[in-house]
Amino acid sequence: MSKVIVVQVIYNNRQWIEPVFTAIFNQTFKDFKVVVVIAGNEDGSKELLLEKFPNVEVIDPGYNIGFAKGHNLVFQKYPADCYQLVNPDMIMEPNYIEEMLKAFEDEKVGGATGKLYRIANSEKRIESREEKILDTTGVVIKKSGRAFDRGQNEVDKGQYDTLLSVDAVSGAGAMYRRIALEAVSHRKNLVPEPVEGLNFDPFDLSSRADKSARYGAGKLSDQNFEFFDEDFHSYWEDVDLSWRMNNKGFKNVFVPKAVGYHARTAGSSKNGYLDVVGFIKHHRALPLRIRQLNYKNHILMYIKNSKWFYPQFFIREFFMFLYILLFETTTLKILPILFKQIPIIWEKRKYFYETR
Repeated sequence: MSKVIVVQVIYNNRQWIEPVFTAIFNQTFKDFKVVVVIAGNEDGSKELLLEKFPNVEVIDPGYNIGFAKGHNLVFQKYPADCYQLVNPDMIMEPNYIEEMLKAFEDEKVGGATGKLYRIANSEKRIESREEKILDTTGVVIKKSGRAFDRGQNEVDKGQYDTLLSVDAVSGAGAMYRRIALEAVSHRKNLVPEPVEGLNFDPFDLSSRADKSARYGAGKLSDQNFEFFDEDFHSYWEDVDLSWRMNNKGFKNVFVPKAVGYHARTAGSSKNGYLDVVGFIKHHRALPLRIRQLNYKNHILMYIKNSKWFYPQFFIREFFMFLYILLFETTTLKILPILFKQIPIIWEKRKYFYETR
């Protein structure tokens, strides 16, 4: 059994294959195996990967399996002490895995993230300190349900150089402990009967109608359990997993000596809510698919994990809905799926927090 499995889900990321996987195989820590799941291959990513890095093990389900289910397949099939996630557009410094593993000497640590810098393309070199724009140093979760990457868009001046616990870790470069994944798993298919006549399903989100009995904690080899929530498909599933770990008593930590470079598809606008025009421009520039998944999943995440339903959540959701109604009405097409999945998520909440 490898000590570490390096996991990546690829979705048409040909331009990143060589720099990302060269960085993986240049790691100072060597006891790892690399497993890649192909979620999209219209650009020939798979063929290039097999040509340049033949020692990578590839799983190709033949469809866009999504971030959550793609990683779950690897967690289930490949036993390891820890799993190092590497986004298709994330380049690690050579000591990244080595430094991350040091954090797991604390048995209470379930998840960790390194210090990721923002880059625009696969040419990752950052020449000066002033160019070191942070992408994430961990995730902060507010009572309102707002979750954001700590330090994102800030110039790194050493303000985030301390190893500490954080609310959540970004899945872009996270490492997870195997026993923590098992401890926070929940059973699939805890759902009511499917809604009749509901055909809007643009993201291949599977309808689950199995009213399975509730069982105890799952093992990574048991495909009836999920670790990342597959009803999320992509986006916010990493924060959901971290939140479950926190609620189960595990820690999520930020490891400043583990450095990586990430070209994020969706992130916060530069000045956040303070720059209203900038926020609107930034948000409307995101692909519709991302906006819809972001909106749906952040609500599901809060319903599933928050121990209390704070007034701040309802106030924020009111203004967010008003904003979408005025500026991004196409995002509202995700509402049928959201309403369909709320009972599913509520059952998962009850399963995890009432029966575990």
